[in-house]
Amino acid sequence: MSDDDRSGYRYFSDITTRWMDNDIYGHINNVVYYSYFDSVTNKYLIEKGGLDIHSATSIGFVVASSCQYRSPIAYPDKIEAGLRVNHLGNSSVEYGIGIFKKGVLQPSANGTFTHVFVDRLTDKSTPIPSEIRASLEAILVTT
Repeated sequence: MSDDDRSGYRYFSDITTRWMDNDIYGHINNVVYYSYFDSVTNKYLIEKGGLDIHSATSIGFVVASSCQYRSPIAYPDKIEAGLRVNHLGNSSVEYGIGIFKKGVLQPSANGTFTHVFVDRLTDKSTPIPSEIRASLEAILVTT
């Protein structure tokens, strides 16, 4: 499993940068990358895992995240997010995410994002629903 290039990721999604993503220094602000992480992860869960964000009985809470910045991105750059699963537990999943400029092999940023699935009503940990688990297994990487 590599963080160094696109080959380490199993799913890709285009992301549109916005003027407001730039900070005073003329590049995408660091906190925006976490929004990108959240967007690609939830897009995958909705489209491939069948997550119903409005009425699912189990939902994912973010319990940890990290990001390493490698090279700047700025509006209006065209970018893509690469997604994989680094670790899959009974109720938790750690994703690996890379943010790439279109056509560039190395990520401008990469990091991790961890969900723990909980019962929507009780906020208690619950096993990952089977349809979502199957979609996560499809992008699981092994070392």
